[in-house]
Amino acid sequence: MKFRKGSDGLHLFERSSGLNCLIDEVVFPKNKWAKAPRFVSMALTNICDLSCRFCYAPKSNDFLTSKNVLAWSRQLDSNGCLCIGFGGGEPTLHRDFTTICREINKQTALGITFTTHGHHLDETLCDELDSSVNFVRVSMDGVGETYESIRKKSFSSLLAQLKLVSSKFNFGINYVVNDQTLPDLDRALDLIVDVGAQTLLLLPEHLNGYVNPLIKKRLASWIKKSPRPINISVSENGVDDTLPIANPFNTEVGVNGYAHVTAKGEVSRTSFDLRNTIKIDPQKSIISALDLLRRDTT
Repeated sequence: MKFRKGSDGLHLFERSSGLNCLIDEVVFPKNKWAKAPRFVSMALTNICDLSCRFCYAPKSNDFLTSKNVLAWSRQLDSNGCLCIGFGGGEPTLHRDFTTICREINKQTALGITFTTHGHHLDETLCDELDSSVNFVRVSMDGVGETYESIRKKSFSSLLAQLKLVSSKFNFGINYVVNDQTLPDLDRALDLIVDVGAQTLLLLPEHLNGYVNPLIKKRLASWIKKSPRPINISVSENGVDDTLPIANPFNTEVGVNGYAHVTAKGEVSRTSFDLRNTIKIDPQKSIISALDLLRRDTT
């Protein structure tokens, strides 16, 4: 069990079960709050073998070295971070992916998750990750022909991958919501439940830095009338509190709650907004870069 002191109280986290418990009756002075965010996402690489039109990730061959990722993970762990999530690009294309996950699991108390398109998850890779990864997020945008038109991959192949993932990990689905995918939500929810996913994270598409108000309205209507056989939440980027956002905390927001590390070794407030980044100084810790970012965004 890991303990984190923050502005919302005492946060208890157990990575093996995914248990989160917040004791908000406890109040800590600001100088006792954790220096690291609750959750940090890292783009291990910008490389991806798909080219989805709405993908916001930079198109480059940048990648993080395993040495840096392990050092930053230890620093985050000792400063109160609870979980680290790998993305990209496609994280399974990083040459040291399984080694990074295994070593972080050994060297820290951090929970480990990653987001993937799923098409490289075979039995061998899943077995290598099984003992170190706590949760997997698979991207599925639309079903059937909708998915295939976006991802240029077989949807039946994805379903087979999801069954494999379900047999090895706790997992959830990431679903980009736009004009093309929103009509498929009912069928998508049925399929997601059938393959054993625990969560559905809806990601309203960002266009020019904002979410289409009509999409937000239609999504809110769908959420209101849809059944809740699994946990359904919405990315907080670009939406308001009329929707069930993924961040349940009241005051621990911004860099205190979440930060992103780019494949160039920079920290940013979110993975969507890379206009304001701070380079992680190799002679200093990632905490120093996060402190600078926090000052720039307050």
